[in-house]
Amino acid sequence: MKVLLAGGGTGGHINPALAIASIIREHQPDAEFLFVGTPNGMEAKLVPQAGYRMETMHVAGFQRKLNLKNIKRNIQAVYYLAGSQPRAKKILKEFQPDIAIGTGGYVAGPILHAAAKMGIPCAIHEQNAFPGVTNKMLSKEVSHVMLTVEKALDFLHPQCPYTVTGLPVRGGMSKPDKAVARKKLGFDDRMCILSFGGSLGAGCINEAMAELIPWHVKNGLDINHIHGYGGMGKDSFPQAMEKAGIPLNSDRLRITEYIHDMDICLAAADLVICRSGASTLAELEAVGRGSILIPSPIVTGNHQLHNANVLGDAGAAIVIEQKDASPQRIIQEVERLYNNPAELTNMSHQAKSLEISDINERIWKVIASLLV
Repeated sequence: MKVLLAGGGTGGHINPALAIASIIREHQPDAEFLFVGTPNGMEAKLVPQAGYRMETMHVAGFQRKLNLKNIKRNIQAVYYLAGSQPRAKKILKEFQPDIAIGTGGYVAGPILHAAAKMGIPCAIHEQNAFPGVTNKMLSKEVSHVMLTVEKALDFLHPQCPYTVTGLPVRGGMSKPDKAVARKKLGFDDRMCILSFGGSLGAGCINEAMAELIPWHVKNGLDINHIHGYGGMGKDSFPQAMEKAGIPLNSDRLRITEYIHDMDICLAAADLVICRSGASTLAELEAVGRGSILIPSPIVTGNHQLHNANVLGDAGAAIVIEQKDASPQRIIQEVERLYNNPAELTNMSHQAKSLEISDINERIWKVIASLLV
């Protein structure tokens, strides 16, 4: 069995592709894989690290806002587009896959388009509630569309065959017991907040936590708090805590640049304050945790807001757009949940109700059906 997987640009496209490869390998240990990505994207590092062979293609998106810099980018994009189809056909003819699977990013467009034209069974996986431009285009060409959430169907081809599979996470996430996790962290059984903005951090979340943490510490609230300030906060956030007289680590505080044991921290938390990338939300659903979500406003199609609203509409999260996410607003919401633990418990139950527990089986069922 030969499987071609295409996707790239961000970890949000690459990690699902790697997860799908792992799912296929569980059922077909002798399967042969070829990844297609860009030479300069994250996939150029992550895919070989995972032990897979990769072919590269140059692709670029078109910029709608016209200025001198973007005109140059669009000229380059046209140049790349002209060479993408011959390159795609060459890769497909040499590898001769039994199935081609795209997980988003501009690079998936040419190779899945060519594969569909050649009669190769094709599937795509859409991670977000608001699909990217590549998957919107491919939804009318491929054999099957896999979705993380059904809401994405509103933006895809109306007749596309689809299955809501959920989001595959490479390697999975262990789900330690809350009491066990808190014991590992040295926390008691009082309310626990986990806040982070990703590996790079998020300025608005750091700004809010720089006021929230002193607020609950100095007011003597029984709150345990884990905060990951990320790379962009490595200078400013420790200084802010020092100025406020707050230690980075104490019986109730653990403040660090990067959270390496996210599974333990998620298990320990009652409330999570974070962005709303697809992988993060899948983890919140898997462990069943209420959240305050502050979507990044600078992502394509504002897809994080669409993602967050899925949980918000289900009563699993409080969604606050960044323009409204003042430290005072965050403190207000935390204080309300602190004083109404039953509401936070209900949010956690609602998050858990959104979990798809058989993601791997659903994905394999789609793939197997296309190989018949």
